[in-house]
Amino acid sequence: MLGTRMSAFLKLSKRDLKYDFPASIVVFLVALPLCLGIAMASGAPLFAGLLTGIIGGIVVASISGSPLSVSGPAAGLTVIVLGAIERLGAYETFILAVLLAGAIQLVLGIIKAGMIGNYFPSSVILGMLAAIGITIILKQLPLAFGMTEAHAFELENGGGIAAFTDTIFASVNWGATIICLLSLAVLIYWPRIKPLNKVPAPLIVVLLGVGLGYAFRGTGLALNTDHFVSIPVVSSIAEFQGLFIFPDFSQIFNKEVWIVAFTIAIIASLETLLSIEAVDKLDPFKRNSPTNRELLAQGIGNMTSGFLGGLPMTSVIVRSSANVNAGGRTRQSAILHGLWLLVALLAIPSVINLIPLAGLAAILLHTGFKLAKPALFTQLYKKGLDQFIPFFVTVAAVVFTDLLTGVGVGILVATFYILKANMTNAYQFNIVQKEDNEMAVLTLAEEVTFLNKAPIQQKLYNLPKGVKSVVIDGQKSKFIDKDVIDVIKDFELNALSKGLDIELNDVNYKKKTFNRKLRLKKQKLQKVV
Repeated sequence: MLGTRMSAFLKLSKRDLKYDFPASIVVFLVALPLCLGIAMASGAPLFAGLLTGIIGGIVVASISGSPLSVSGPAAGLTVIVLGAIERLGAYETFILAVLLAGAIQLVLGIIKAGMIGNYFPSSVILGMLAAIGITIILKQLPLAFGMTEAHAFELENGGGIAAFTDTIFASVNWGATIICLLSLAVLIYWPRIKPLNKVPAPLIVVLLGVGLGYAFRGTGLALNTDHFVSIPVVSSIAEFQGLFIFPDFSQIFNKEVWIVAFTIAIIASLETLLSIEAVDKLDPFKRNSPTNRELLAQGIGNMTSGFLGGLPMTSVIVRSSANVNAGGRTRQSAILHGLWLLVALLAIPSVINLIPLAGLAAILLHTGFKLAKPALFTQLYKKGLDQFIPFFVTVAAVVFTDLLTGVGVGILVATFYILKANMTNAYQFNIVQKEDNEMAVLTLAEEVTFLNKAPIQQKLYNLPKGVKSVVIDGQKSKFIDKDVIDVIKDFELNALSKGLDIELNDVNYKKKTFNRKLRLKKQKLQKVV
């Protein structure tokens, strides 16, 4: 069985290699600066970013059933990773949480939880992504202007507004600023130039940064050594093996580790499932990716990454869309891109170290803007306050607190609007003119729950003065909660004593019994009167 699958895969590889090979080069060129930039934004070693990209390409793509998805370190997790590393204190403890997050994803895949993304309000998910974009922008602005950690310390200890302003301008490196601004211009305008846009814009940014970094040497715009990428240059297998960091398993019972693990597992799974859905829509062959298998693949990938010292990963829409646009056909393009990252790490680390951090900051600023673009706010506002307010609250809560708290607050606000809609849509109330009198018609919806008890009760007990008859129609209802039935029973008795004519149509699931009891009560009341 396994041999048949392997032979089918090899046959597929030979057939589509002419499409997947060039696509893998494009994805590699997009992924290289993103792996470095996301590791930098996460406060993790740059080697960890490349390692995660390699695992996402070789390990995850080999297991995944998605033909075009490409996995790696994700911008959407930078806020979580940065906060978690600070919270847990040691990187070895953090990667233990990454390993456990992968194990949780593995379980989610086994229990077929691939539909979990459908149970989160889209407004909250979009708010989470927008907030991540804003946070990325705020975190990268200092690097965009060439401000180092030493400069940040000076700003914190400045004296007064004048000293603070002077310190800002004194700490700006204008060479780094020029590189960042030109890189942003390339990222924005390069894709619009049709003859040239076949070359990925991030690659042009990297080449531009390397060239300007070299040209600025010996001038007033020269960059310092801490303005460049710094990954280890290895000259032997032993040195390469020494780059890996392994989890501190002594922290396995640390409650904080498990909180971080569950946070990463849920957010990474959501981001992966959303990305998979988006990539399937871009697929020219309109293939459907198995979501449960994708969770299994991501779980194994994150367990591997956590064990070797990498970052958490997801399926990433930026890399995946680049794969689609480059003409990729099968998952082997993602596998090959992982191999090219490995070759680059081993063969040209000195070249990678020539990349200015300001160029990577520009890529992340552009990514952050796409996540939080103003058009998204306008789009949600036009959809209505029930969509915009949960979205905006999620954005504000994530930016000013943390991601998990922000998403929780957003879900609470979204739930409020869902309950509000449920309360108002559970019935229709109309006043109909009937001869000389008015008739109130209360038509119940398909689902009437205990949440609808109060508004229905309020409507029935606050009828206009001219109403002489009431019709409660439950013919469309498939379920009516017992609390609502009790309200209707009590109102029926109260109304008959006041001379109101009551008509009930299929109000209870025990319709015949209930209607018969009502008729008996009507007869008794008429006898009393």
